[in-house]
Amino acid sequence: MDLSKFDGKYVRVTDIFGETFTGIADYASSEFLKHEYGNKEENGIFLEDVLLYESQISSIEEIEPHGTAELWTEHLILRRVRPGDAEELYKNLGTDPVMYQYSGWNPYATLEMAQETVRRFIEGYKDDRLYSWVIEAEDVLFGTIGAYDYQEDRIEVGFSIFRICWGRGYATEALKKVLEYLTKNEGIPCVTAWCAADNIGSRCVLEKAGMKLVSVEKNGLVVGEKSYDKLNFEFRRI
Repeated sequence: MDLSKFDGKYVRVTDIFGETFTGIADYASSEFLKHEYGNKEENGIFLEDVLLYESQISSIEEIEPHGTAELWTEHLILRRVRPGDAEELYKNLGTDPVMYQYSGWNPYATLEMAQETVRRFIEGYKDDRLYSWVIEAEDVLFGTIGAYDYQEDRIEVGFSIFRICWGRGYATEALKKVLEYLTKNEGIPCVTAWCAADNIGSRCVLEKAGMKLVSVEKNGLVVGEKSYDKLNFEFRRI
């Protein structure tokens, strides 16, 4: 079986035990496996953190990804949320008031809330029009990005980058990839987003990713005792 031709392709794999895996295939040559794992005979593929040897694969096919498919950029991997992510999301998003300063929305405020939020995201993967990714590189989590409230010709996108990772361009890089995926692959004509006018960082990310300011709602956001002008953005398929 020539697994090398699937390298970098989105595939569906069924193993000899009947279990099915989907994701972007990362080809592992016999030389690599011999060096890293002492395997002397087989080649294989990685799908996220799962290694499947050739002898374990019953069938493999390239497929068109839909829903929350794994996405790769130059520096990042956007993957589905896993139960084990809850603690990191609680620690880096839920306990940092700066992260929800302009929204008042904090689904990670306690570890229990973070676990429940992650559970709901995972349950939502049954819906091909609900998208929830975590952003990582080299097994280090940097934040989240997702799209929701799909309505016929549009969907809303939002993101959160851990404060310790601000200024590295991760949000812009991830958002560009998601906008491309939603409009080209998923066929959604318009992607919307909003931010508080005072939230300069988020506004810069939206603009750098190619989103256009389409309207301003005066005092459109109320968070606690504060109100902010709400900036509404759109990205349309070219």
